[in-house]
Amino acid sequence: KGDTDAVRILCDNVIARHDPALASHDNPPLAMLQAVIARQASLIAQWMNIGFIHGVMNTDNMTVSGETIDYGPCAFMDAYDLKQVFSSIDYYGRYAYGNQPRIAQWNLARLAETLLPQIQDDQDEAVALASDAVNQFPRLFEAAVTAGLRAKLGLVTKEPDDLALAQDLLELMAAGNADFTLVFRRLSAVESSPEAAESLRQLFGVTGGIDSWITRWRERVSREAMSPEERSAVMRAASPAFIPRNHRVEEALAAAVAGDMAPFRRLHAILARPFEDQPEAEKFMRPPAEPDPHYHTFCGT
Repeated sequence: KGDTDAVRILCDNVIARHDPALASHDNPPLAMLQAVIARQASLIAQWMNIGFIHGVMNTDNMTVSGETIDYGPCAFMDAYDLKQVFSSIDYYGRYAYGNQPRIAQWNLARLAETLLPQIQDDQDEAVALASDAVNQFPRLFEAAVTAGLRAKLGLVTKEPDDLALAQDLLELMAAGNADFTLVFRRLSAVESSPEAAESLRQLFGVTGGIDSWITRWRERVSREAMSPEERSAVMRAASPAFIPRNHRVEEALAAAVAGDMAPFRRLHAILARPFEDQPEAEKFMRPPAEPDPHYHTFCGT
């Protein structure tokens, strides 16, 4: 509508609510934009590191506070797949798992456009400042997602090849149709349990590639000043044992529609402690025996 006064009032309110220290910045609207970009980079990295797919990443479904909202058709993927889509309305994969960082940056560019008159009176200078801020997103996202992947691999120090090590594991998952959640959870027990190493191999079908990768991973963690028990704790804190598997959610919904809330309550109780071992709920850790390639989620889910 071109109502720049309303945008200024809203911008001031956002700063006062979420970033009050920025009120004294040389350029508070620009600083606010930079803060929002950093929060979104951190948030999307967290999504990616637990296999979460929002499903409907429209601009109105992103927040300046960096919280996840309006995720009706969301889902967690089982087998690792960058192209995984569940939302019934996402016909072309715009919001596929692997596209989420790209879409986040696109959405942030729309926010930046709205703030141009607040950032600088000179349009060209405002565009340059806002563009520079938005262009920081890939760097911020990569740093956040790499930090998360390091934790999932049990690494607390930084080495240049850490991201490549993680990416190679993800590529093996994609090639072997391996379950994203179970791979990282079982990896956390490999150092202390031969059984865990074998159960990890089984997720990949063919063992050659993962065996070679495990050798590389063992060599890398040998340079960490942590005991296997400490490393396992770091890894388990970054990799949930339980996610809301789609088939379990559907079971709970179907039972609830029929008037039986017990399955929902049990699922809710399990998911309230996603990073804890719950031996009595072991079956809830597993993907479906026969995955449904046509499974869809909906905005009302």
